[in-house]
Amino acid sequence: MKPLKLLLLLVLMGWILSSCYSGKDWRTASRESAGIAPDPSVTNEAVLHVYGADTWGWRGWFAIHTWIAAKRTGEAFYTIYDVVGWRGRNGQPVLRIARGIPDRYWYGEKPKIIKEHKGTGVDKLIDAVDKAARAYPWKSTYKSFPGPNSNTFTAWIAKEVPELELDLPFSAIGSGYVDREESNPADVFY
Repeated sequence: MKPLKLLLLLVLMGWILSSCYSGKDWRTASRESAGIAPDPSVTNEAVLHVYGADTWGWRGWFAIHTWIAAKRTGEAFYTIYDVVGWRGRNGQPVLRIARGIPDRYWYGEKPKIIKEHKGTGVDKLIDAVDKAARAYPWKSTYKSFPGPNSNTFTAWIAKEVPELELDLPFSAIGSGYVDREESNPADVFY
């Protein structure tokens, strides 16, 4: 290869690689509330939110992480339903159902509401989501691509609870994994 072409190739590769670095340190990124969810201590009505936030680092250019937050009527806290891969590396189930901050920043990335349900009838919807989450078939398995991952979990809930009327965005990579058993895997676009 001619020296000029090699130099241009190296410069181009350096530019691409440097642009893949987000500049954010996941260890110190904010995990505080983004101020989106109603304060559970002053909101009596039931609330169910499906959130999505850009994934950490360069993956955030094209992929999101999704989770569900729910608060039943009269509760002063939210229950968070999510799947996170690093838990599996620590020998824990990747599925977590626990009280927490519903609209927390996802490793520094501000979440957005993908779907919202509030008020009358939402407690029944929350019960259905809880039941579906506890029946999730990949509680201890995580694979970024093609899945199962956090978006597979949210897609599973959407499939099991059609009353959610939840359509995940294209950037919810791994959501198509749910359909693998019902079709030819070669026909499913992830």
